[in-house]
This record gives sequence, C-alpha cells and structure tokens, in this order.
Amino acid sequence: MSADAADFKSIRFSTRELPERMRIPMWCEEFGRCVVHADIAAASDAPFHAEATLQAVQGLRMLALQGAPMRFRRSRTDIVDGDDSIGLIVSSPGASQLSQRGREIECRGGEAVAILHSEPATVCYVGGRQLGLAVPRDALVPRVTDVDSLAMRPISRRTEALRLLMIYLKSALRQGALATPKLHDSIVTHIHDLVALAIDERVPLGESRASAVIAARHSAALDHIAAHFQDPELSLEIVARCQGISPRYLQRLMTSSGVSFTERVNELRLQKAFTLLISPRDGARRISDIALDVGFSDISHFNRLFRARFGDSPRGVRSTGSRAA
Repeated sequence: MSADAADFKSIRFSTRELPERMRIPMWCEEFGRCVVHADIAAASDAPFHAEATLQAVQGLRMLALQGAPMRFRRSRTDIVDGDDSIGLIVSSPGASQLSQRGREIECRGGEAVAILHSEPATVCYVGGRQLGLAVPRDALVPRVTDVDSLAMRPISRRTEALRLLMIYLKSALRQGALATPKLHDSIVTHIHDLVALAIDERVPLGESRASAVIAARHSAALDHIAAHFQDPELSLEIVARCQGISPRYLQRLMTSSGVSFTERVNELRLQKAFTLLISPRDGARRISDIALDVGFSDISHFNRLFRARFGDSPRGVRSTGSRAA
C-alpha cells in the first residue's frame, strides 16, 4: 500500500480461517509479497498462525503484527518498489533480531530500532506483538541530522520520546482520529515529530516538536486518568508524578483542552455511575455503594453533581431505567 494514499485505510490480514497447510503459502504471498514486499519464512516447527493490521494515511503507515515466529527478508530485488521510507520497529513483549548494513542487533521488549526500507534488511520476529511504523524520508530529513546514520541504533524503552509516541499512537487509534480528515494532518505531523525525537536525542525542541510533546503528554495524562478515575485518592499531584511532570504543568495541559482535571475525573465517575444505575445486574446495589465504587467519598456531593449532569437524581435515573427495561 502506498504511503501517500490520500485517504485513511485499514486492512486486516489473518490466517485464522485458513487450513493449516495453506497458512504459510498464503501468508507469504498475500502479505509478504503484496504488502511488505519481503520474503517470509516460518522460524519454528510449531503450527503457523499470524495476524496483522495495516493502517495507512498520507505520510504514515502502521503495521501491528502478532503470531508465530517468522523471518522477513527484504532483498535487493524487493527494494525496486521505490519505498525509501524510514521504518521504526517496536517489539513488545518479545524480542526481535534485525540485521542491516552489516550490523546485527536484538530489539528486546519495549525497545525500538529504526531501519531503512531502501536497503536490504532481515527481521527475525520471535513472536508476541510487534509494531512497525513507516515514515517518508522527506518527512524526517528536515527534522533530524543525517537520518541514515541513525538506522540500526537501539532505542531504549525508557526513552521519553518513545514512551510518548506509543501513548499518542494508542490514543489516536482508539479515538479513530486518523480516520478524521480534519485531524489527520496535525496528528501525522505530531507523529513525525515524536519519531524524530525518539530516534535522535540531539533533535532541538522547536515549536512544532514542542506541540507534539504537549499533545502526547496530554494523551498520556488522559490515559492515566481513564485507568484510575475510580480511585478516590486520585489527584492532580499523583497523575503529574506518574507522568514525570509538575502539577502546574499538568494543570495547564488540562485547562488548555477546555476541561480541567477535576471536571474530567468527575465526568468519568458520573458516566460510570449512570451505567451502573441502569444496569439490571447492579439493580440491588445501594446507590451509596455505587457512588463509593466509582470514586466519590462524599455521597451528598455525588448526588448534587449527578443531578446537575443528568437532570435527575440517581434514584430517579435508576427508576426510569428499570421501567424502560
């Protein structure tokens, strides 16, 4: 698939429904030759299975892969496809062995490495999950110094820019933002900036890259809040400490999005409470227990916020939900 396709595309490949004897030949032809332009060979005697999701928009390709161990070999006859993009491979949780330009490295769980799609390479995928990004060379050349020299350099999973990149990707995919024409240009630009920061620590933090970091930090904070909003002890200070930023900086991030930290937490708690109140499975639970379960320690405060948000009391919503059921 072309990296400069104008519209967002998402294609899934799987051997799940294929007879076992057909899985390897079909995967090698349909996925190996037609999609990644590489020779693929099984790397173990175990029954072969593989799944991959390819998502592409102008300026970016993303490939999520999982399955049995296999080897990808992109030879000189394969690079005539004209793809000169820069690849970023992230292994999780297993490890992958890569070779290019006479160098061999192991990319362990959570680590990443940049490779050149315009040169022969071999990737030995040992299983688990692997994410691959392809960014046009023209997008990275203005952002980094000597992009070719950065290939085959392991990027630690502790690299802050890599962590932010992975969180930002997860958020963008979950929200379907790349499929929204009005958003994908800015999102792809942010991803280009974060990839540049991840593969080259010397990259200066200019205005564009600062914007990418801000967007990624905001996504990281929202993810943390979404995962822990039911904790009554959750606070601005706790989230800021977990993200490695100051509370004041986090407060500015939240305010700039139009929703404060407290508003965000309360909205998630109230939505969860609403869901539990109308659920037949939770019909026998006390309303006070539901309030405590979603993170409110003050029942009166919960009742006031709930009525202001939904225009009815928790008891009224439960009663209406029961009648509707």
